[in-house]
Amino acid sequence: MSTTNSQPHPGPDASRIAARYIAAWNEQDAGRRLALISEVFGPKATYLDPMAHSAGHDEINAMIGAVQQQFAGLRFRLHGPQDGHNNVIRFSWALGREGAEPVAHGTDVAVVSEDGRLAGVTGFLDAIAAPA
Repeated sequence: MSTTNSQPHPGPDASRIAARYIAAWNEQDAGRRLALISEVFGPKATYLDPMAHSAGHDEINAMIGAVQQQFAGLRFRLHGPQDGHNNVIRFSWALGREGAEPVAHGTDVAVVSEDGRLAGVTGFLDAIAAPA
């Protein structure tokens, strides 16, 4: 590994960004969700995970709405620490009912643009519960 500067490169406020991101995923009203998405994601932002790929605010909004329909009554929450360096953050999340074991959890890695909004998110599914 080559380095030209031995000083650490702290990243953006990963906790704040991740909390806003999770709030967008939990917002049920499509209009309010789109407003949150516009605050959290840049206009050309992309989202990619093993089951979905979206680009831009409208596609991300539609994708989140579809996930909410598929997992009706479940909510996302942050799971574990959030961290980052340079312009990259990572955080883990869980999906489930309040007080119950999550049905899924994963880790997302995001690139943060200079304006503090997400330029791209790559999601990884760490575990999905088997259907009952």
